Amino acid sequence: MFPIRDHNPSTRTPYVTWALIAINVVVFLSYYPALSGSDRQLMAFFADWALVPGEVLSGSDGHTLLTSMFLHGGWMHLIGNMLFLWIFGDNMEDQFGHLRFLGFYLAAGLAAAAGQILAAPGSNVPMVGASGAIAGVMGGYLLLFPRARIDVLIIIVILFKIFTIPAWVMLGLWFALQLFNGVAMDVAGGGVAYWAHAGGFIAGVVLALPLWARLGGPAFWAKWHGEPPHAPVEYILAPRGAHAMPRVRRVSGPPRAPAPSPAARPTRIPQSGSRRRFFSPWGDGRDR
Repeated sequence: MFPIRDHNPSTRTPYVTWALIAINVVVFLSYYPALSGSDRQLMAFFADWALVPGEVLSGSDGHTLLTSMFLHGGWMHLIGNMLFLWIFGDNMEDQFGHLRFLGFYLAAGLAAAAGQILAAPGSNVPMVGASGAIAGVMGGYLLLFPRARIDVLIIIVILFKIFTIPAWVMLGLWFALQLFNGVAMDVAGGGVAYWAHAGGFIAGVVLALPLWARLGGPAFWAKWHGEPPHAPVEYILAPRGAHAMPRVRRVSGPPRAPAPSPAARPTRIPQSGSRRRFFSPWGDGRDR
């Protein structure tokens, strides 16, 4: 299951998100094509710039807490991370503002590094990748827009199908998978840094809490039914000509209507023996 886009347009140009993607790509191109042919040279490069938990705890190579966020171990590693940042980063930058979003991103990346260090304090395996910081972006997105629509590509053998699901389903499953794999695998043996992903995701939720509270907290969810407070984007197949392949075109959906205020709602008295349910952003978006 791969997310390919969301239906949540940003209202400002995401300069920081674009810059982070560009920096990651430029840094990758500066070393990987030249060093990928020699594992020894590549590992020597990572020894200087990747995060090694044992060395950081010994008091050396503190700079790798930052530099490791901009390194990747291969093309698919880079492409996957940049896709996730492209999908979720613009909306978080829209809400935080440019400079605050940059601080949020870097703080989530540092928290992700701390999660991996705590999980394997004596490990000498280098850790690279922006996925911890991007996991923080995803955690913040889940807090602010739990019911935003995400298009995911599901591949079953030779069947390719796109489904639209709420953000809380996709991001919740992703986070649960990180926890499961983190518990199941030998952290010291290398592989995917699942605890960095989980640590970054949790940090993203925590770091986004002040913004969520400033927007109104539960009242923000209730007003917009847990969805973004603006018109969604719809994707339609548009013909390009008599013999050309159709292309996917973006169009603006109808504006979202806020939920009516409590004073405007009809009074409903629960029947004897029943219990009133309060608003939940995970359900149908309306309190009862």
